Amino acid sequence: METMKSTFAGAARWRTILVGLSLVCAACNAPDPPPAEHLLASGELPAFEQNLDHAALISDWSEEFYHRGMVTYRNACFSCHGNPDQQGSIPNSRQFWTEPFKNGADPFSMYQTLTRGFGSMPPQVRLTPREKYEVIHFIREEFLKQHNPDQYFQVTDDWLATLPAGNELGPDPQPYHPWTEMDYGNFLMRTYEVSDSSDPPRVISGGRSPLPNEDYRDLNFAYKGIAMRLDVGDGGVAAGNAFALFDHDLFRLAGFWTGDGFIDYEDILLNDRHNIYPRTVGSVQFENPVAPGWANPATGGFIDPRFRAVDGRQFGPLPRDWAHYKGLYYHGDRVVIKYSVGDAEVLETYDLEQAAEGGTPVVSRTLNVGPASTPLTLRVAPSAVAVAVAVAGGNGDITSITSDGFHIVNLPANRATRLKIWMAAAGGNSGSALQADLDARAANATGGAGVPDLTAFTNGGPAHYPEVLTSPIIRGEDDDAYAVDVFTLPRDNPWKSRMRPTGIDFFEGGDAAVLSTIDGEVWRLDGITRKSGNIEWRRIATGLFQPLGIKIRDGDIFVGCRDQIVVLRDLNGDGETDYYESFNSDHQVTEHFHEFAMGLQTDAAGNFYYAKSARHARTSLVPQHGTLIRVSANGETSTIIANGFRAANGVALNPDGSFIVTDQEGHWNPMNRINWVEEGGFYGNMFGYGAPADSSDEAMQPPLVWIDREVDRSPAELLWADSDRWGPLNEKLLSLSYGYGKIFVVMPQEFDGVRQAGIVELPVPQFPTGIMRGRFNARDGQLYVTGMSAWATNQMIQVGGLYRVRYTGKPLNLPVEMRALTTGVELTFAAPLAREIAEDPARYTVSTWELERTRNYGSARHDERSLAIDGVSLSDDGRTVTLNLPGIRPTWIMQVAYDLRGGADAAGAANAEVRGSVQSTVYALEGTSGAGAPTD
Repeated sequence: METMKSTFAGAARWRTILVGLSLVCAACNAPDPPPAEHLLASGELPAFEQNLDHAALISDWSEEFYHRGMVTYRNACFSCHGNPDQQGSIPNSRQFWTEPFKNGADPFSMYQTLTRGFGSMPPQVRLTPREKYEVIHFIREEFLKQHNPDQYFQVTDDWLATLPAGNELGPDPQPYHPWTEMDYGNFLMRTYEVSDSSDPPRVISGGRSPLPNEDYRDLNFAYKGIAMRLDVGDGGVAAGNAFALFDHDLFRLAGFWTGDGFIDYEDILLNDRHNIYPRTVGSVQFENPVAPGWANPATGGFIDPRFRAVDGRQFGPLPRDWAHYKGLYYHGDRVVIKYSVGDAEVLETYDLEQAAEGGTPVVSRTLNVGPASTPLTLRVAPSAVAVAVAVAGGNGDITSITSDGFHIVNLPANRATRLKIWMAAAGGNSGSALQADLDARAANATGGAGVPDLTAFTNGGPAHYPEVLTSPIIRGEDDDAYAVDVFTLPRDNPWKSRMRPTGIDFFEGGDAAVLSTIDGEVWRLDGITRKSGNIEWRRIATGLFQPLGIKIRDGDIFVGCRDQIVVLRDLNGDGETDYYESFNSDHQVTEHFHEFAMGLQTDAAGNFYYAKSARHARTSLVPQHGTLIRVSANGETSTIIANGFRAANGVALNPDGSFIVTDQEGHWNPMNRINWVEEGGFYGNMFGYGAPADSSDEAMQPPLVWIDREVDRSPAELLWADSDRWGPLNEKLLSLSYGYGKIFVVMPQEFDGVRQAGIVELPVPQFPTGIMRGRFNARDGQLYVTGMSAWATNQMIQVGGLYRVRYTGKPLNLPVEMRALTTGVELTFAAPLAREIAEDPARYTVSTWELERTRNYGSARHDERSLAIDGVSLSDDGRTVTLNLPGIRPTWIMQVAYDLRGGADAAGAANAEVRGSVQSTVYALEGTSGAGAPTD
């Protein structure tokens, strides 16, 4: 098992590794902070980095070096930085062709930035020394030499002689493709384009945001695709060479393909590529167009009634009275899909058959169709495909014909039917010989023996993942009020899972939990409340579509995925999922990488809630883009309850029935924001669906607080602390940071209908991953958080993490309440302060600035001001500080930095670490008697 002791030997070592983010709020540590440092200390680098021959690597620059650097730039750098013709996905990233370097433009300094990280640039831990110097060479020659010559450092022999001496060149570059090596199981749900390896490259638009829509009307997307491996072998779909793709929006066989490889893994959460989607690879034997696979039982026609977007494409599932996806059974290597057509229940599975004469691959499709009150019509394949049909008990009045260019099977009403369909591309054999081959197979199967009863696979099968793994708990040091325990992830597992956790919840009793990962897994954890020792891990589900939330309701495990909410059913009591029941599949899914389904929460009535992201740098296509969605307790309806979000990473439910949703800096979002959401509100993203014609600030609901990027680059989910064993922060609101791997305390202020807030960083070691989700455990009363690292986070040292944030009983030196008053600012601390220090105005700095909300990405600071402090007073209990600020006025952002170290509190204890900063948004000033003041 992987241990983290080499990386984190307690909280002190953790702090040493993760210091110096330049984007962290400048006053988080002191009013006058030191300049930014590298994110990794030199002692934390691999041994070969200490003995590199940098001069030799630089002297080897050549045309080949340049081209290899171009490939590395395209794969690792372009998505964020872009080039002079196309802006990167993060416009604040360094534009090498126009801007100066912050950490030196000579090749060695650039190497240090890539290797150790600097500011918002995370360490590029996957690149070898040669690859880093290759991409440096490319940047210099491509961008600096002509476009930014002031930053083009002249490499001379004298300068090379000054570089650190060494006799190693580092390891040879090796392919790093964990996405192709992982065993996802024999099915994987995602959005796929059915594409042959000979097809032309994708067309993905660029330019000024919002990016124009591509014309994808002729591409064969399965937006809710269930890709199934058909050949026999270990390793799951990633190791297969024959596949079927079922579309559970349209209930069609989208395609059958064969070849070495599964997909091209082009995806932000697979190979880390931005603004792209996965395609199938190999040879497409045949495919069906993007259209319903069954005729409408009410009309007998195939006219698609679904929502049509502005780009001409249609999205979302067919109406439930036409067809409804129920789930899938996973039995051995077999996947059995369950759905209804009209009032008929259907079970469906696929098999790879022995190749026809001439080697043409053959796929069979077996269906068990229950009795229907109306005749049913199944569209099988284009008429050019060789098809044969067998029916258990004989064909009778079941007909197989060609119509409108397709093979069609007609099923009569009021009859249960088992049928098997053989299909093969006609191009690899003479049409008559291939058809005769398939007809012979059908003849041999007619009568029933060759047409299986699929109910045999619906009662649970042998466990796929019986292994129980163990990993140690690394207990944090109890130096401060809150300590962090690290649960080592079982990275060394039989399935080569990358272990990127996205959510956690607890069974009744609290000692067992379930944990989801972004790669489609769910794990059961036992012993999670142990103080030390090992916990046990068992993989209980796989193949899900980007799970980003998990919730246990009445003992059942619900998983929030991009295509549906799934209930995991163990049918035979062996602890593993046999049936992936679809609780709700109303989700409208497109191919766009950014439209994650974020979080999963329930209210007292059992309704579910999740947030749906909008498209990055593009206008929305479907009504669900950029929304908060409620799913009824029975799973039958979905309702949009608020819109106008860009990338709302999860949702928190408030005691009063309202919600809190974060959002990310971007187009129409000048900074990150925490939104206190009321039903029906619009929250600012004019690229979102249903945006009002009025783009002014007054037309949107304002956030509870704007969060400057220096405080948090990418906020995740919020949650209320609801544990009386979690010390002074019980009943406080917490905000998790995906961008910086931190936890913040949110301090709402409400008066006269005004809601505003301040936030302050919880003084715990910075997490080595972005933090996504958190839950309090009723058994021990402590907070458990999950984290992962992918796009848009600085925390890239690990790909995933699981942590326990534990109250130690020591004093908490942190503000827990804030009020903006007509006379100044009031901060209430959790523990008493030393009076002679707390009342010293020199210990504080107060600054404000404004933002500008436009179609552009983010906002610069405007009208920056420093406020004079005209006295400070401390309350009798030593906890509440009041700063008298004659110049205070409503503002987008106000920051109060404090350094109160030294002295002693009322009990005589030293105030060792009372320092930090509070950032807030002030819409109005509350009178000291409680009355609000007018805004101006």
